[in-house]
Amino acid sequence: MNRPLFEVGDIFRTHAASYIEAYSASAQQRRVMRAFEQCRTAALGGHVDKCDHCRHRRVSYNSCRNRHCTKCQAMARARWLDARQAELLPGHYFHVVFTVPDGIAALALQNQQVVYDILFRTAGQTMTSIAADPRHLGAEIGYLAVLHTWGQNLLHHPHVHCVVPGGGLSPDGSRWVRTRKRFFLPVKVLSRRFRYLFLKSLQQAFDDGRLSFFGDLAHLDKPATFPSWIRAQRQHEWVVYSKRPFGSPEQVLKYLARYTHRVAISNQRITNVTDHQVDFIWKDYRNGYTRRTMALHPHEFMRRMLMHVLPRRFVRIRYGGFMANRHRTEKFVRCRELLKVPKPAQTLAKSAEPVDWRERYEQLTGLPADLCPECRQGRMICVEVLLPIRPVPRMDSS
Repeated sequence: MNRPLFEVGDIFRTHAASYIEAYSASAQQRRVMRAFEQCRTAALGGHVDKCDHCRHRRVSYNSCRNRHCTKCQAMARARWLDARQAELLPGHYFHVVFTVPDGIAALALQNQQVVYDILFRTAGQTMTSIAADPRHLGAEIGYLAVLHTWGQNLLHHPHVHCVVPGGGLSPDGSRWVRTRKRFFLPVKVLSRRFRYLFLKSLQQAFDDGRLSFFGDLAHLDKPATFPSWIRAQRQHEWVVYSKRPFGSPEQVLKYLARYTHRVAISNQRITNVTDHQVDFIWKDYRNGYTRRTMALHPHEFMRRMLMHVLPRRFVRIRYGGFMANRHRTEKFVRCRELLKVPKPAQTLAKSAEPVDWRERYEQLTGLPADLCPECRQGRMICVEVLLPIRPVPRMDSS
């Protein structure tokens, strides 16, 4: 794939200083901004390679490895796919999405750690509790959940994507209980149970003093006001989307990777950048998935990007039910036994073996990682290591 003409890093390198002068940014946001600016530049160092056949020279700079970076996710995604291969069960899967209303989303932006944790926990509790009910499935299901905080227009739109195998373990673990191929659980039941559990947890977080309120939400910081606001949120129908989108287990893995290693926008979607405007392509889902071009001032583009910076060490890929980390291996072995998948223990052990990035690159592209891009015959050999350049400290006007 050719290098995009415009990149997120270019925008931050040009406008980060003026953005910080005009707007406030958290310490974590500043770290991500610096990562965007420095990724694959001389600031992080690198190395010089030379072809042993045509003597072509190539300079490669190191990546920032920040999980929010638009250029540092491809190999991480490939490794994640390899690790998940052993956990894939045969049969159909379901895609379930839990979304919160706009009012909750505004509160989440000011309390990311607390509200996103509640979103993960209550989405999982909703599915597992309803699935365990004998009136529905009567089984213990497993799921993978991925936090997604943006829409195509880069605005804040927190929701959780859950991928669920089409079945579960019976209460005594003696059999595999299958769902219908085109029906997981009733959406209306999921929606109302999710709303109840989420608002109950949110009220508890308020009672425990774990929520903060600023700006337009400052008035909610009162014991008499917040409960009435919670009651107002109960009047809305909460959206839960459930569909069986997959045709094969292999398609499941490819689909998961799109959400597990993906930032707010890819560089390929940016079509033009000037001193006063950033143009990018987006899909208008409300109007038949129409492809449109949006133009934003660079500061507004950066503001929208930084809304999706997660708290440090926040885990945005989580597992539950029989896929929970604490008993994943044991219960997966049992699931595979019931589904007659051969030799689960050996498969799990094999998947845990690390794969060198050069080997994985060749698997993905069919070409050696050190193949000369010029003559396509020689091999690139490292002839010089470039040390990182210590950046000049940015003046902080705050």
